[in-house]
Amino acid sequence: MPLLSLKNLTFTYSKPNLLENITLHIERGERIGLVGRNGAGKSTLMKLIAGLLKPDDGSVEMLADTVVARLDQEVPSGGDRTAFEMAAEGFGALGPFVADYRSLGNRMVEGHSLSKSESARYEAASTALADAESWSAADDLETLLLEMQLPPDVLFSSLSAGMKRRVLLAGAMIRKPDILLLDEPTNHLDIESILWLQGFLKRFEGTLIFVTHDRVFLQEVADRIVEVDRGRVFDWTCNYQTFLVRRDALLAAEAVEQAQFDKKLAEEEVWIRQGIKARRTRNEGRVRALKAMREERRQRRQKVGTAKLQVQEAERSGALVARLEHVTQTFGDRTVIRDFSTTVFRGDKIGIVGPNGAGKSTLLRILLGQLSPTSGTVRLGTNQAVGYFDQLRNQLDETKSARENISDGTDFLMINGQKRHVMGFLQDFLFSPDRAHTLVGFLSGGERNRLLLAKMMSKPANVLVLDEPTNDLDAETLELLEDVLPDFSGTVFLVSHDRAFLNNVVTSTIVFEGDGVLGEYDGGYDDWARIRDQRLAAAREAATVKPIVEKNSAATGPSGGASPAVSAAPVKTRRLSFREQRELEELPERIAALEARQTQLNAEMATEGFFQSAGPRITAVTTELARLGEELTQCYQRWESLEG
Repeated sequence: MPLLSLKNLTFTYSKPNLLENITLHIERGERIGLVGRNGAGKSTLMKLIAGLLKPDDGSVEMLADTVVARLDQEVPSGGDRTAFEMAAEGFGALGPFVADYRSLGNRMVEGHSLSKSESARYEAASTALADAESWSAADDLETLLLEMQLPPDVLFSSLSAGMKRRVLLAGAMIRKPDILLLDEPTNHLDIESILWLQGFLKRFEGTLIFVTHDRVFLQEVADRIVEVDRGRVFDWTCNYQTFLVRRDALLAAEAVEQAQFDKKLAEEEVWIRQGIKARRTRNEGRVRALKAMREERRQRRQKVGTAKLQVQEAERSGALVARLEHVTQTFGDRTVIRDFSTTVFRGDKIGIVGPNGAGKSTLLRILLGQLSPTSGTVRLGTNQAVGYFDQLRNQLDETKSARENISDGTDFLMINGQKRHVMGFLQDFLFSPDRAHTLVGFLSGGERNRLLLAKMMSKPANVLVLDEPTNDLDAETLELLEDVLPDFSGTVFLVSHDRAFLNNVVTSTIVFEGDGVLGEYDGGYDDWARIRDQRLAAAREAATVKPIVEKNSAATGPSGGASPAVSAAPVKTRRLSFREQRELEELPERIAALEARQTQLNAEMATEGFFQSAGPRITAVTTELARLGEELTQCYQRWESLEG
């Protein structure tokens, strides 16, 4: 018997039905990716599975004692609660008692006396845990948090977006769910956090059902794709790339079938409208069949169209967009950018990658001339018209409708030199008249992002700044944006954690590599990742090379003669200067120190859980190892040169 069954399930907010007569069976251990256009009903389907909504018809059936946990895409602020207290919410009504039992119990162990109210809370927590037979709940949660590299007592509000997601995931996992529901789990996560989550979910033994816009994440995690489209579900038992091929073939066959149906319907309409003689002798069965065809055509739900994206290009900017020379930016005692130089020319498409809070927005502000660096020089180009996409959507007024946010009080817009009605322009971005008049505060995340794209593209620009544009957008709109941006003749600055989007758009990548160090690389994310992996491999290989000092000592036999396996040292051809002689004497000590540090870092990387730690630490260690490897190579070469 399946772990979960949806039988003839129907749900609607208004006509037509959002989900109609759905039947789906899910087995234990499956990892299912839910895909579909924005507003197709993916999140609603997960809420029905979680029991947060009730179907209008049909049923949701599970095996007895099935535990379901759900991770919503919205991250709460947390107030003054700790990571432990937030994760304890995973216990449901028992959560506050688990938190009190741990915090107050720890105070007693430390020798603090409890107030009367605190003693009452501790007694209530003890009673609740005893009644639920959950004495180990607090210890179990603390162990899980530590396994996930999370400090239990840190304030939740002080954590990065990725660490907050990890805390909420711990809360979802603590009950050891049979079914885990994740709604856009990669939103606002940096790449290191996405990779950690990717690996964690691959090891999850329960059933996973998730919605994501991240196509690489979907390909890596899902082993079954379920598409929600026009009220129905299409079940594909394959990975994402195979689904794309099969889905396109199905849509092509559907288009042919509908064209043939429409042609026959048109022929029957001609027949029914023939002259009086024909109407007297017509076949009543054929008339009934025609009525049935008309009804079938009326009930047909057309596939939602694709957005029509077109960037308005302003007059060309100067050839130079920005030149940064030895730029350093500090805030207090923290250095976010250290001695960075780069030159940006018109037409460059630059990706900016780094952990949350690393300083990506700071770099953007410096490149646009909005922030003067602490030190270094910045030269900006001329005639720049900037279009901005803000991931926080601060450019949208939630108290106004979608139309009012675009029109600025007018009915017409100038789009590439032509006058267009604002409603027609919004239809290009898939806004129906009804949704165009809806207040922004009531639009979905995907609709808001499409509206922000429309607002940006309603004005001419020759420099586009896109800060996380892929959040909440469906795959079709992402792919269209990927087609539009490379053809844009202006300059693009793209901050994104979507690896596929970076690969398909940018020509070079600036990476925050830790401790304020920025690296610049040709190509997209995969190109940088390949170079990073090569450096890491070289550093590890260098760590296994024995010091030259040991080689030289091993080359000398017991009698002081040279070992047969080692050739005699070459005769020096020149006399060393005083400075060179001193440098040669210091090299062994310098090499030994470098190799000791290299050994220390490799030992740290070999510890269990290192690659599940915070992204900045992983980046810092791998970067330092790469630098040590290069420096050791230079030292070896210099030694050979001085001894030669």
